[in-house]
Amino acid sequence: MASLNVGSLGEYIREQRRHAQYSLRQLADAAGVSNPYLSQIERGLRKPSAEILQQIAKALRISAETLYVQAGILDEREEAGLEFRAAVFADSLINERQKQVLLAVYDSFLKENEREHGTSDSTNQVDPD
Repeated sequence: MASLNVGSLGEYIREQRRHAQYSLRQLADAAGVSNPYLSQIERGLRKPSAEILQQIAKALRISAETLYVQAGILDEREEAGLEFRAAVFADSLINERQKQVLLAVYDSFLKENEREHGTSDSTNQVDPD
């Protein structure tokens, strides 16, 4: 998985917040996170989880996938399985290692299908380590 680029992620969230005409406090309240925590995310000092990114995206009325791309969790290109990957990243019932393993299995299925059918559906490879 790509490493999180928290600096540009925070800048992007700040831009989206300003575009939505939210104060920092208003967005924090709408997203269900603390004001100081959101401030740290915007300044690139904190690395939010996929679940927190989903809450922020919902409050900003943008897709969670958009924030996942900004965070480096997902590739920017349109690809098959994007909703599945987003759902896995947003699932709070499994831990980060389990998410990576689940996505690695999914990727192995895509590779198998590519070999069988000669299609190029292999997307967003996940490093299970």
